[in-house]
Amino acid sequence: MVRKNSRFSEEVRERAIRMVFAAKDEYDSQWAAIESIAEKIGCTAETLRRWVRQAEKDNGSREGITTGEKKRIEDFEREVRELKKANEILRLAAGYFAKTELDRPHKK
Repeated sequence: MVRKNSRFSEEVRERAIRMVFAAKDEYDSQWAAIESIAEKIGCTAETLRRWVRQAEKDNGSREGITTGEKKRIEDFEREVRELKKANEILRLAAGYFAKTELDRPHKK
């Protein structure tokens, strides 16, 4: 998934997520692991928690929309916006040409 304006590379995110999954038995809770690992990599615990939750969705261990599905939805939404713009342009053009045709004197 392409990230916008992120301080952290994809490799750092993936490693931090793997560290959280690997450390599940070393901490009392997943949140404790997240807090500890987030401090080590220099992000907030909430940021790492979001990364972990998305990874859980992507690997099927948590309900929700996967990264791939999110991208498809974004692509479809972009396409719908573009098609709406194109339809509006075509509607206006059709109206213009229809008006021009009606205003033109007809030969008999």
